Amino acid sequence: MIYSEKEFIFGMHPVIEAVIAGRQIDRILVKQGLRGASYHDLMKVINEHAIPWQVVPMEKLDYITRKNHQGVIAWLSAIEFQNIENLLPRIFEEGNDPLLIMLDGVSDVRNFGAIVRSAACFGAHAIIIPEKNSARISADAIKASAGALNSFPVCRVKSITRCLTYLKESGVKAIAATEKADKNVSTTDLNGPTVIILGSEEKGISRELLTMSDIQVSIPVTGAISSLNVSVSAGILLYEVKRQREKA
Repeated sequence: MIYSEKEFIFGMHPVIEAVIAGRQIDRILVKQGLRGASYHDLMKVINEHAIPWQVVPMEKLDYITRKNHQGVIAWLSAIEFQNIENLLPRIFEEGNDPLLIMLDGVSDVRNFGAIVRSAACFGAHAIIIPEKNSARISADAIKASAGALNSFPVCRVKSITRCLTYLKESGVKAIAATEKADKNVSTTDLNGPTVIILGSEEKGISRELLTMSDIQVSIPVTGAISSLNVSVSAGILLYEVKRQREKA
């Protein structure tokens, strides 16, 4: 895959300057074993500005660019992230029942983009993602969302469990979508302030979030394949919420 240099910044000082200047950074890749004074300066600004980062082998960085990256590459975010603690009160103040989507480890950009597209079509208010283990919001994600990502609110949070605690304390009902649930989504009350939790393509929803959820629901399927793609599940769940709210 060929990456455009519009998607990232490389080099120790350019990355530090970009963070200090307030550029929207998706995440920073740091070479395994990197040390020295400049490295400590980098980590200081990363921590001060709460920028997601991860340690990767040199081969990963060389794959992105053959230029002198000095062991540091910052992926630029294609969007501006929203703060859920600012957004949620505003939704309530406007007289609406919040409808939020929380993605626990969805890492495929096409799935992520498709979920955002469905969320925008069915009247959801925001997508919530964790800093780590989530799809990078790139041009491919925007394309998969049919452009919805250019305007649809995405909230990136440091701790997805703390965020869910905040939502529940604010009166939002947590509904976890899992094929193992006994409750059928079509017979479950989805009215009122709601956050729908969807899990990763491989592992599903974490045990901690399942435990924290108020209700667990499944989508009934027939045939040899027992589970749906996460973006398809999102579309079905969002449609069901819309159907119930229009009926209420």
